Amino acid sequence: MTVRTRFAPSPTGFLHVGSARTALYAWLYARKHDGKFIVRIEDTDKGREVEGAIGHMMESLKWLGIQWDESIDVGGPYEPYIQSSRLDSYRSYALRLIDAGFAYPDPYTEEEVEAFRKTAEEEKRPFLFRDHRPETTGAWDGSQPLRFKVPTIKRFEWEDAVMGTLSAGEEALDDFILIKGDGYPTYNFAHVIDDIEMKITHVMRGQEFVSSTPKFLSLYEALNEVPPVFVTLPPILGDGGNKKLSKRDGAKDILDYRREGYLPETLVNFLALLGWSPGGDQEFFTPFGLIEAFDISRIQRSGAQFDEDKLKHLNREHMRLLSDQEYISRGQLHATDDVRLFKAVPLLKERSYTFAEAREMLEGELSCLFRSPELSADQLKAKEPAERADLTKEALEGVLGLLEGLPAQLPAEAVKMALMPYADSQEALLKGGRGAVLWPTRYALSGSERSPDPFTLISILGIEEASSRIRAALAIL
Repeated sequence: MTVRTRFAPSPTGFLHVGSARTALYAWLYARKHDGKFIVRIEDTDKGREVEGAIGHMMESLKWLGIQWDESIDVGGPYEPYIQSSRLDSYRSYALRLIDAGFAYPDPYTEEEVEAFRKTAEEEKRPFLFRDHRPETTGAWDGSQPLRFKVPTIKRFEWEDAVMGTLSAGEEALDDFILIKGDGYPTYNFAHVIDDIEMKITHVMRGQEFVSSTPKFLSLYEALNEVPPVFVTLPPILGDGGNKKLSKRDGAKDILDYRREGYLPETLVNFLALLGWSPGGDQEFFTPFGLIEAFDISRIQRSGAQFDEDKLKHLNREHMRLLSDQEYISRGQLHATDDVRLFKAVPLLKERSYTFAEAREMLEGELSCLFRSPELSADQLKAKEPAERADLTKEALEGVLGLLEGLPAQLPAEAVKMALMPYADSQEALLKGGRGAVLWPTRYALSGSERSPDPFTLISILGIEEASSRIRAALAIL
């Protein structure tokens, strides 16, 4: 049997983390078993459809690296892959059910159905449409809602790949609508028919669909079809783990993470761990590593907490794996001096959790690498002890003398070895300590209270530029 999984979003909004994880698990399972992954668009709820949502979802999946084998853009053996173009297929299956005695046109108006519902509420009993089945109905002409006539009112029991044995009683079954009066199928009908025709073997879905499973199973039974394997995924929790993460609680558009400078491989790694465990302590995975490790049996039943701090730390680890050139390219980093930008990458890798933060650093505390600073004499003297009013000038002159004897380019550690003995000698003589040397040096180089240490700055700027900036500082003292 060829494994065939699917992701079937409704174009009613953007792709958020819950839906993206569903797509990811379906994709991982298909790839792990050399199967096929299908993206199918369920667009029968026309009243809620959002313009551009289909393109947005497809772009989101592509950015994450979740590539499909069959869909609206690449076709496949079971096209079309959008429900609004499959109406003839649903009608064909509906006629099969009518002929078998398992479907009938709904003869009631909306007002009559609402009256039935209100009566049930007043009598404190559940409303079941099957309690109001008409004894006889005319032929279905396509203008009335078509309802499923549950073949057998019974208790259903089924196996879920994650939840184990599940069951539901007779109250879970009712005569639900198959095709609405506008000719469009309901979700309960259309997705079952699509899964049958597209030969889907495994269905990844959220826990909210468990209560509806008896309806689906009853429909499979009426059509004499074998249902797929159901794989129920745990909820993703927000709000401190108290409730399911929703758009209202901060569930972001997946492409927001791209705008914020996250790597797609980070999102894939992070989403995979939201409800699945590899069975050890490993948390860092490449997409290929996830395919190799993924196992349905290790999907957890309990909810998974969405932890954005963990996401940021994981992103930094993925960013650090990039070569310096990849880091600059993928981060879309720009500066007026490419050589200094390249030298700044180790700093960015150490301090930035996203590429947005890296860009902010280049425009903020690291901007001194690409422009000469504006200096204040008072700031230069900020660490100068009261008993030595001339120390700042002497300290900078000493540093300048040491720099002039060094090679043009040195790593930061070599610069530190050259300057620290001088700073330490001043510490021994003066109450100002080594800061009386290191502070004015760093400020002269950066013009900022927040910047890398002076050794790193000198290494990146080069001896000639660092010496020039120190001379400029001496000139204002």
